Amino acid sequence: MVNGSTPGVKSTGLISYGSVGDKQEAGIYVHIPFCDHKCIYCDFYSIIKEDNKAAYLAALKREIEHFAPLYSGSYRFSTLYFGGGTPSLMEPEYLGEIISCIKANYEVSPDAEITMETNPGTISPEKFAGFKAVGINRVSIGIQSFDEDDLKFLTRIHTGEAAVKTVKDAATVGFDNISLDLIFNLPGQSKEKWLRNLEVAAELPVKHISAYSLILERGTILNKMVLDGRVEMQDEDIDTELYETTIDFWEAAGFRHYEVSNYCLPGYECRHNLIYWNCGNYLSFGTAAHSYMQKKRWWNFSALSLYNASVAKKGEAVAGSEVLSENDLYE
Repeated sequence: MVNGSTPGVKSTGLISYGSVGDKQEAGIYVHIPFCDHKCIYCDFYSIIKEDNKAAYLAALKREIEHFAPLYSGSYRFSTLYFGGGTPSLMEPEYLGEIISCIKANYEVSPDAEITMETNPGTISPEKFAGFKAVGINRVSIGIQSFDEDDLKFLTRIHTGEAAVKTVKDAATVGFDNISLDLIFNLPGQSKEKWLRNLEVAAELPVKHISAYSLILERGTILNKMVLDGRVEMQDEDIDTELYETTIDFWEAAGFRHYEVSNYCLPGYECRHNLIYWNCGNYLSFGTAAHSYMQKKRWWNFSALSLYNASVAKKGEAVAGSEVLSENDLYE
């Protein structure tokens, strides 16, 4: 059991499940919270600074080491996923240190899928090559749109041309497993405009697409703009039409619609996503990270300062936990 509790927060009560013969498959998620600016639809970020970057790496490594005695013996980890935030703002050596720490403390499958999220405007061909050299073998690129007006509305820092170049750069340095994130149902977005985005994506060397409907999150700039009447969101009928258009388009292009928002060429399903989708086990490290192991779910503090302080004191930063029933899992 992990010792220590925080006033006003439920005790973590994390336990070791011991040996189960053949090791169970599980995944690992690592949250890199740093961004260089705040997009209007995002509800959490931390501006990158050299001092908090170094402190965060030290805290991550300590948290990774802390949970190893509990979970290294019974699990083989087949996926690693670096999300954020914008992990590609870090140097390749930064993620390399984290990967090395994980491999030193847990059994990682030789063919593990190791994904890094990245955004156009934050990465060069040289950095792509560096990330590939430290073990990243799958990249998920946050394009969101190739349309200049869409990108301006979303306050993205890249252009459509830069987005295309980023995908081609990843392929040029040897990434075969490339995924794109796209967002639909933006204010004023028509079916024809959305289709143009899909057509550009289909011409690129990608194996996987994640297409999400724009969602209002409390605390975001976009939510305030809607409440103030400066932006009007589209209704559900348009959202449904664009979603069905997305399904039809990618299925016609030979992509399999294997999960609500995800499409891929055969054999290129995101293995980490499937762990979530199938209610599999996963450990997560970093700010705001949620873990799920053997029907127990727990989550970390979101604030960088609280996370760093808690890990320095206890080796972990668990803010709360719960045990899920079978009904909870599938509701």
